[in-house]
Amino acid sequence: MPIDPAADCVPGACGTPTARSVSAAPSRARELADRAAELDYRMRPDPRPGAHKVVVLALDGVYPFELGIPHRVLGSADGRYEVLSASVDGQPVRTDSDLTVTPGHGPEVLAEADTVVIPPYAISPASAAAPDPQSLAALSRIRPGTRLVSICTGAFLLAAAGLLDGRRATTHWALTGYFQELFPRVEIDAGVLFVDHGDVLTSAGAASGVDVCLHLVRQDHGSEVANQVARRCVVPPYRDGGQAQYIERPLPPASGTGTGPTRDWALQRLELPLPLDELATHAAMSTRTFARRFREETGLSPGRWLTQQRLRRARHLLESSDLPVERVAHEVGFATATSLRRHLAAEAGVAPSAYRRTFRASGPAAGDVRETSGPGG
Repeated sequence: MPIDPAADCVPGACGTPTARSVSAAPSRARELADRAAELDYRMRPDPRPGAHKVVVLALDGVYPFELGIPHRVLGSADGRYEVLSASVDGQPVRTDSDLTVTPGHGPEVLAEADTVVIPPYAISPASAAAPDPQSLAALSRIRPGTRLVSICTGAFLLAAAGLLDGRRATTHWALTGYFQELFPRVEIDAGVLFVDHGDVLTSAGAASGVDVCLHLVRQDHGSEVANQVARRCVVPPYRDGGQAQYIERPLPPASGTGTGPTRDWALQRLELPLPLDELATHAAMSTRTFARRFREETGLSPGRWLTQQRLRRARHLLESSDLPVERVAHEVGFATATSLRRHLAAEAGVAPSAYRRTFRASGPAAGDVRETSGPGG
């Protein structure tokens, strides 16, 4: 075998690749690329003839993540949907991030849509109450009977156009109070992931766009197809509960007067029964005066306030500990696990076990190395 005079070693030795190893790397890369392309083709084939046409309308300040949800979810339904994107003027759209997107179509394509999706966009007090006239003009191109879907702040545009008047709707829980002030003729529901009126659907923030798109597939083509799409997108086909389980409920600061010291005292003893007369005695008030002052200061009855604080503590324990549900119930003052389940279901829409699965902080144990593969990692 000839010696490489420049390397003073045999090709393939001393870390020098042979011709075969050099050619093997590109070959392996091509093989992986071909496999990835084949997988992507199987997941996102060309639309079938007569496929349901979905147009995603990108407004100025659109959120890139939610903009892509309809393409990703509906586009994974074996060609049952043709998903197109459009802007209100056919021009590139500035997102809320440091990038600009160029939709493939102008507003004229809205007239051909079977479903129109309004993804969320950055809003200001002015734009929320009175959207850009071009956005409203774009909506006017939509044919009667076209299904409308909003994600998060997309509901503000539908409401401003009068398309939600007299209807129940939702948006991100943090904006529902503001939404209700602007659009009092809309019945806003902060506790659900989405609301379906058949012709108009509204959904909450971010990942609820996945929920509502999977719901569209389920409604249009059945659970089997929706489950298949969910597996391809590596998301649950259905999430228990609503967005109530994600709402932050910070404690109001207790004052040094009135019932504030008694509230502080009660928070240190949530595992105890804490009847009204005991709370009133601690506050040195009659039960009638205490109940009245308590409601004036917190907006709640003492019993309702205690239940909220017990649930708050229970949620923390479910997220941060491995305590059995029965023990959690005991630690926060519920008489039984059944009582905890009933109260948590009423507040968050889920059972304690489902809440723990959603929020429990977990990760691979030491030495537990897991490989991930597939589109998106």
